[in-house]
Amino acid sequence: MYPINLLIKPSSSNCNFKCKYCFYEDISKKREVSSYGFMSLNTLETLVKKALSFSSSHCNFMFQGGEPTLIGLNFYKKLVEYVKKYNTKNLKISYYIQTNGYFLNEEWAKFLYENNFLVGISLDGIKETNDTNRTTKEDIGTYDIVLNRINLLKKYNVEFNVLTVITSQVAKNINKIYNFYKENDIIYQQYIPCLNNIDDIKLKDYSLTPKLYGNFLCNLFDLWYKDITSNNFVYNRYFENIVGMLKGYPPEACDMSGSCNIQNVVEADGSVYPCDFYVLDKYKIGNIITDDFIQIYKNIESIKFIETSLKVEEACKKCKWINLCRGGCRRNRDISLNGNLSINYYCDAYKKFFDYTIDRFLKL
Repeated sequence: MYPINLLIKPSSSNCNFKCKYCFYEDISKKREVSSYGFMSLNTLETLVKKALSFSSSHCNFMFQGGEPTLIGLNFYKKLVEYVKKYNTKNLKISYYIQTNGYFLNEEWAKFLYENNFLVGISLDGIKETNDTNRTTKEDIGTYDIVLNRINLLKKYNVEFNVLTVITSQVAKNINKIYNFYKENDIIYQQYIPCLNNIDDIKLKDYSLTPKLYGNFLCNLFDLWYKDITSNNFVYNRYFENIVGMLKGYPPEACDMSGSCNIQNVVEADGSVYPCDFYVLDKYKIGNIITDDFIQIYKNIESIKFIETSLKVEEACKKCKWINLCRGGCRRNRDISLNGNLSINYYCDAYKKFFDYTIDRFLKL
């Protein structure tokens, strides 16, 4: 059975926001072509046709950016049309979109609901923590806009979760943020550590240090555990994965699996890359216009992307938390992107977190 996951960037690196920590802006500047513009309908149709021909079980169409709504709603209407046309094997289809929310309106909301899109909407907590780093290109805070769009999604019963980047500001204010989310019925939450630029080790105002991250995880767990054990459901992707792992299930999050998975990141020109953090010229593994997925997967082997991620430091092998940590995300072990992986930048944070929480995780 061959499922396939596609992480599509229809607007390439183009975005109407100017987030200070944007890792994709940093990556795109290091390519020969920083932006591939907008994906053509011909490229979209070819992608859908080849993906549904290759898969024999299910296909996940996920859209990110840049800002994926910049391309316009008609692009996604054509997507659904192409899927209906080429899904001759009646595969299971799932749609996801990660957006800053700015362009969402009632027409978008109706479409997303009617076609069962899961929407990830980016918000970094309360107004103070969000507007410090997430602004428009005119340096205007985006908190009010995003909160309005979240209420729009609620109005139309669109399934959504909130994605929060853990900056230094967010880490220091997680109690306020968590309670704010609960007050606004935001119970499906994802938190991802803020990334420094690839070739810049200098700490910025928004940078997340291992100490801050360790404190953040412990504080967030206390809040979440209190709710979970009081029958107040709040979804936290990271914690849910740990509970599952302790019960013997494989994690669904790639950064917890112990090796890289292939995300099939498709840029606007059809170029394919193995991972969202590695959309760089040297990691290109094909183009959907000229290659099929069998050839693309052969090309993955040639760059040894997965093989490199399997490297485990001796210190990790001896660590009592190796079966839960599994080294963490490669991007946090490959700071200079030179292929020589080290111990995870947040190693001390994870050690502190597991020591602090393991007994309660086992109870769960």
